[in-house]
Amino acid sequence: MRNTRRTTSVLAVALVAVVAVSGCSKKSETTAATGTGGTSGAKQLKIAFVPKLQGIPYFEAMNAGGQKAAKDLNVQWIYKGSTTADPGAQTDIVKSLIQQKVDVLVVAPNDPDSMAPVLADAKAKGIKVMTSDTDAPNSVREVFVNQATADGIGKALTDALLEKMGGKGKYAIVSCGQTAANLNAWIAVQKKYTAEKYPNAQIVDTVYAGEDEAKAVSMAKDLMNAHPDLTGLVGECTSSAPGVAKAVREAGKIGKVFTVGLGTPQAMKPYLTDGSSSSSILWNVENLGYLTVWAGAQLANGKTIDAKPAVGGGIDGATYTAAQKMLLLGEPLRITKANVDQFNY
Repeated sequence: MRNTRRTTSVLAVALVAVVAVSGCSKKSETTAATGTGGTSGAKQLKIAFVPKLQGIPYFEAMNAGGQKAAKDLNVQWIYKGSTTADPGAQTDIVKSLIQQKVDVLVVAPNDPDSMAPVLADAKAKGIKVMTSDTDAPNSVREVFVNQATADGIGKALTDALLEKMGGKGKYAIVSCGQTAANLNAWIAVQKKYTAEKYPNAQIVDTVYAGEDEAKAVSMAKDLMNAHPDLTGLVGECTSSAPGVAKAVREAGKIGKVFTVGLGTPQAMKPYLTDGSSSSSILWNVENLGYLTVWAGAQLANGKTIDAKPAVGGGIDGATYTAAQKMLLLGEPLRITKANVDQFNY
């Protein structure tokens, strides 16, 4: 998305963060290194993050949080991803960062299983390995920075939708990557929770649009045509959430088919405003980026993460589970038209 550059002034870092949150569409590498609290002359840690897809508001917000943490912690933050949600392209970027000998490599894998051997290679070369946003549980990753639990997200999505549907009816899910571990974990919770708590509700189909909003719109329309009695849609990621809402708007079914999703606040604002989306379930994405950098610094410096770590950066309530090697940001948030403007991404 951006060509590799090393910024040396606070103004430059701030400018990069503003551009990042707006969401660009070109492949690039962003680096940030700022000097507060570091030891003069000491080697600066290089923490690299490879998102699923670069150029969408969600991961650009993570980048902005990473930029802020880089300044606060005096580390170099490298943010580099592909413009397509392609596991092969992501693997190529990870391999290039291994060759650069970064200190910490963080990945949000599109395909956790295919990424596992690449992460093993990184660890064998002395690089600390982490996942963030999306886990690779069968890999050698040493920490997973999790935005919220699968149970919490799955139940929050289900409750938000079924409240609008009156606790009954048929709904469908438009997900993104078919191999994305986090999305699949949330869907599994939704299926189980719907059956247990809402016996008069039914999930009739789950489809996969990749990270393509236009495809999500098309698939949502197809679902409404295939199931004329459909009264709900879930957009399982930040591209399909606005996609399903837009489909309902364009089909003239606002108030007849309700939607919720995992959408970034400002991308969802028009749909929350006109009622084509009832709510967005998310978390503070910038804080997730900040927490990722903080965890990387702890790992690189050989520090133990406490069960209730003092992270700083405005993050309260993070917890660490040593048995799972999971650092949890917190509980999911429900974003509606009433609070959407509290978030600037």
